[in-house]
Amino acid sequence: MNSRLLIAADAEAYRNLRLEALQNNPEAFGSSFEEEKDNPIELFASRFESQGSFTLGVFDHEQLVGVATLVRESKLKLKHKASVFAVYVSPKKRGLGIGKRLMVEVINKARELKGVEQLHLTVVSTNASAKGLYSSLGFEVFGTEKRALKIDQQYFDEDYMALYL
Repeated sequence: MNSRLLIAADAEAYRNLRLEALQNNPEAFGSSFEEEKDNPIELFASRFESQGSFTLGVFDHEQLVGVATLVRESKLKLKHKASVFAVYVSPKKRGLGIGKRLMVEVINKARELKGVEQLHLTVVSTNASAKGLYSSLGFEVFGTEKRALKIDQQYFDEDYMALYL
């Protein structure tokens, strides 16, 4: 398996994995499958070309099996922070260390960005495996938002986590 920053040419593979993620783990994302299923490939491609946003992917041969996105804040008073979004590993590839590899690469990428001092992310409070991974890498919970997400009639709390670089 190899990993790298995604480029516009990866947009279709990313879109497919993203839609899989939204179907398999709807509680893990602020967006829904219904909201993103009709988005054009060009929208996904443009995300990989924007300043301050970096999406890392892990490929098994030529198939994209895991992703994580790092977004640096752009406002002057917030430029010391970056956030991690859209972390996902395909179920058939879980347990192989792909999530950890992605997160280590995201952390390393954040350290390369001049002035970034801290990373933030949110995770559903009941997602013990993700929280365990993030904690093992130094992230600490600093707050919980009750009922952060609502899917049909079910609510999900989210923990806010930070890593100080």
